[in-house]
Amino acid sequence: MQAPYTTDLPMILLDEVHLTLASAAGAVNVLRGASLSIAAGERVSLVGPSGSGKSTLMMVTGGLERPSRGRVVVAGTDLAALDEDALARFRRAAIGIVFQSFHLIPAMTALENVAIPLELAGRADAFAAARDGLAAVGLEHRVLHYPGQLSGGEQQRVALARAFAAGPKLLLADEPTGNLDTATGRHVIDLLFALSAERGTTLLLITHDRDLARRCDRVVHMADGRIVDSDEASGVTFLGTR
Repeated sequence: MQAPYTTDLPMILLDEVHLTLASAAGAVNVLRGASLSIAAGERVSLVGPSGSGKSTLMMVTGGLERPSRGRVVVAGTDLAALDEDALARFRRAAIGIVFQSFHLIPAMTALENVAIPLELAGRADAFAAARDGLAAVGLEHRVLHYPGQLSGGEQQRVALARAFAAGPKLLLADEPTGNLDTATGRHVIDLLFALSAERGTTLLLITHDRDLARRCDRVVHMADGRIVDSDEASGVTFLGTR
């Protein structure tokens, strides 16, 4: 039996993680021994040039991609020990994910989109919790609207409500403002940081925005599939980012 998770353990522990993918041109080494430790409650931004492996590292951390070798431990759970069903259950309970694209289901209302993971988890209060989640991001008046009836910023706020709905220990965000204008993106990010602080959620944020990266406790640099540097957010120098 696995020992219970405590805040004394890292929320994320990546140990010499490699990922090699097949392609028509031959094997591609996307991750080349990436190692990273993130404490519970810490907010970390991951920066680096396009193609450096940032999104792939996030996918591996979230159990959406299996590494070729190396160890991935999240909230005290070694993801290699879980089969696909167990991994899906763990991810649903412990990890929230926000992508650049909103990934909402067009035929479902905002309320239904947020309630889905809660229903899958067997929560009897799925819709009540979904309403609370939408209220937390200022969308209590839009619960019955479909994604096509919402602005881009509103859709991303629905995605944010869905990511936080189950009370995850870890939130992974991959360029969450990439499809939004500056003012809307700032509002979404303010909500993201406020919710993560209020709920004590660990945050791993991928961004090319220097000001946004500096809002985190630590900035981690990635290049060529490896972690190459890690700095306190204040006074950090950005290497090879846009």
